[in-house]
Amino acid sequence: MTEQTERSLAGRPLDETSLDETSLKGTSLDETSLGETSLDETSLGETSVEETPLDETSRVEEVGGGAAAGAVGGRLAAAALPETAPPSHPLSEPRPLSEPRPLSEPRPLGEPRTWPRDFTDRLTAPLPGVRALARIAREGKLRPAAETLRQIQQLPFEPGPMPEVGPTTVALTWAGHASWVIRMGGLTVLTDPVWSRKILGTPARVTPVGVRWEDLPPVDAVVISHNHYDHLDAPTLKRLPRDVPLLLPAGLAPWARRRGFTRVTDLDWWEAVELAGPAGPVRIDFVPAHHWSKRTLTDTCRSLWGGWVLTAPDGRRIHFAGDTGYGHWFEEIGRRYRDIDLALLPIGAYDPRWMLRPVHTDPEEAVRACQDLGARCLAPMHWSTFLLSAEPPLEPLHRIRAAWAATGRSRSDLWDLPVGASRVLAER
Repeated sequence: MTEQTERSLAGRPLDETSLDETSLKGTSLDETSLGETSLDETSLGETSVEETPLDETSRVEEVGGGAAAGAVGGRLAAAALPETAPPSHPLSEPRPLSEPRPLSEPRPLGEPRTWPRDFTDRLTAPLPGVRALARIAREGKLRPAAETLRQIQQLPFEPGPMPEVGPTTVALTWAGHASWVIRMGGLTVLTDPVWSRKILGTPARVTPVGVRWEDLPPVDAVVISHNHYDHLDAPTLKRLPRDVPLLLPAGLAPWARRRGFTRVTDLDWWEAVELAGPAGPVRIDFVPAHHWSKRTLTDTCRSLWGGWVLTAPDGRRIHFAGDTGYGHWFEEIGRRYRDIDLALLPIGAYDPRWMLRPVHTDPEEAVRACQDLGARCLAPMHWSTFLLSAEPPLEPLHRIRAAWAATGRSRSDLWDLPVGASRVLAER
């Protein structure tokens, strides 16, 4: 990290009250926090979460408190989950790779679909049950230790103007967490857009949104990885025109249509659509991930989860992993989608590993996933925005740099961008 980057947040005051033991105690899975996570969308009306994004002068606050269930990206209400033993590593039994298959023909945009009642058969690890939640409540380890929270002031935040682009440019800007502004083939695509300052059950964001909403170019499409609140943010989507194309996992189209969106397409794994652009069609494929879905007490795994592969008219490819643990799917994706130029991979929200390993990659696993994908470059995400688990705020950055260096790969191919920064993908 450059000296300028390390000082980039030094001028933002830290709310001292967010560091005391009282606020940290509120993060355990006690009866209060579990009650908060049991609220469904009807009771919330999706209006209880503040919609105003955090500007650059806002104070970092509310680091403690909130429901610890946010650490696995969803609402771990004990009453809604089966009681299981703590999940094992998804690679405990290696699976044979299938032969590469030709890519599927693009499906029509807005196509009505009928899906199974749930996608539980797609899980690659058991969901945390009552015993796991009881252990977390007992250990109280789902937020960083108080003495590490001053690292928040050093989190890299360097917003700047987005680069000028033409029809053949491939560029991206990190807005924070899993939210990217990808410009490809003359189109602008948002991934898992979360511009809200706070989301349900999670402390407020600790870095501002890297791109002001009013500075966004016209949005041509939005891709969503799954329905957890830190990836599917209703207040942010409400800011979009209702005719913007939404590309969703299987089973989520009714959720979007109920909110007035008229161009909604939900896909199964390995399915794709094409969007017309000035330089030719941009292909967007939905691919597997090691995760799960849940938004209310009654919809566990009722919709699918996954990542996306975006292919420019000239063949350059970006893989957006969404939210995922490490597992066999990365090699399979790399076999089907050759020559991935850039992988956007999560590196945060991984501690404690006994609970979070199946659903969140740590930095070393992200590097391994990048190698499995055959991707040339790696851009870390899912850190430095919301404190969802117990690792110190800066630890993901230090570990991803060390893991990348250990591979001997070029330092320039690790795109460890500050929140708000942009980069242009070179032509092949």
